[in-house]
Amino acid sequence: MGRSLSIAARTWVAVFVAVVVVQLTAEATGAEDLARVSQWLLMPVLAAVVASATRWPRGHLVTWVLVALGFSWLGDLVPSLVGDDASFLVMVGFFLLAQVAYVVAFAPHAGRSVLRRRPVLLLPYAAVLVGLVAVCAPGAGALLVPVAVYGGVLTAMAVLATGLGRLAAVGGAVFLVSDSLIALDAFVPSWDLAGQGFWVMLTYVVGQGLLASAVVVRNATERRAPQLRPVRAPAQRPPVPDNVVALV
Repeated sequence: MGRSLSIAARTWVAVFVAVVVVQLTAEATGAEDLARVSQWLLMPVLAAVVASATRWPRGHLVTWVLVALGFSWLGDLVPSLVGDDASFLVMVGFFLLAQVAYVVAFAPHAGRSVLRRRPVLLLPYAAVLVGLVAVCAPGAGALLVPVAVYGGVLTAMAVLATGLGRLAAVGGAVFLVSDSLIALDAFVPSWDLAGQGFWVMLTYVVGQGLLASAVVVRNATERRAPQLRPVRAPAQRPPVPDNVVALV
């Protein structure tokens, strides 16, 4: 895919990689202010990658993925601008909208997903969802229903992402892991993962990056697909008059 990207797209990819490196380094070293600012930049830059690497008209898939990245950016940004009491709910709200946008984007490709082709593979996704909700239930309290709803939409996104191929399937699964880590940290008192913030952001950027890459690849594939032209019927010539009839 790299060789087929425009110069603008390659530039944005380089910027995204640089911001990711800054973000993960800040998380690993405890530079909270730098981590916060770099997190605000991640999704706009990734959206610029998708926009510059796809061609107009971008269609349903690319449009809704850009919407999902926009809501993800709001989920990264707005919680830092509100009080601590509301920040978690605001984050969950915007990321729920992002997951809904991803579901809308991937839904037309459901026929190629595990949902249709290999339904048995739905079992691991279902097990993760049920297990996560069960583990978080005691600490979720009044938020149990929103947590279950978010988990269901998130799992649906990961399942439908398989319709775009292996790249998106891995991206959806990694994104699922990222949000699961957040839920475990928020609702399970005994959860204590060393470097929690680092692992959350690592899986977050990898998941989003793989989904974006899969969308770019699919867009390029669709644009290269030959378009069938309607077959024209041979032009009908007027009948040649019979010589005898013509003389008469």
